[in-house]
Amino acid sequence: MQYSAKVLTILMINGALLAGTGCSSLIDKHVEYETIQPDTYPVLRAVGYAPLSAQPGETQGQKQLLAIKVSKLEAYRELAEQLYGQNLTSSMTVKGAIAQNDGLKAQVKGLVRGAKVIKTYAVGDTYATELELDMKQVYDLYIAQAKPKKIKKIHYSLK
Repeated sequence: MQYSAKVLTILMINGALLAGTGCSSLIDKHVEYETIQPDTYPVLRAVGYAPLSAQPGETQGQKQLLAIKVSKLEAYRELAEQLYGQNLTSSMTVKGAIAQNDGLKAQVKGLVRGAKVIKTYAVGDTYATELELDMKQVYDLYIAQAKPKKIKKIHYSLK
């Protein structure tokens, strides 16, 4: 049985590759990582509002405290919208080429860490809360937990 030079060359290359992979357990690999840092960090701001007179409570003080809490939660919701966006669901029922029912549902879901209350104040019958979220602080909190890395250098050595 005779083989052409081309076929013999291919068989020799395949044999060398197989032999080389069989020895891979003789080589140790050490990978060095470095963290990746963004160039800029934006500062996000949000304002939440709550009507004072619409709050449940027996006294003006109770209504005021609830309005402050609600306005703070609304500001956090606005920050979450800026960070994660809104999940919108829409539905419409049509019967005989006439719209019967039309609905829209919005949902925000996310974790906001590191936000600071800048101001809480009354504007007439409404309470407002201003929040600020420095993305540099969010990045630092994230790095402390996740420690994302990229490959910096790989060292190979024989066992």
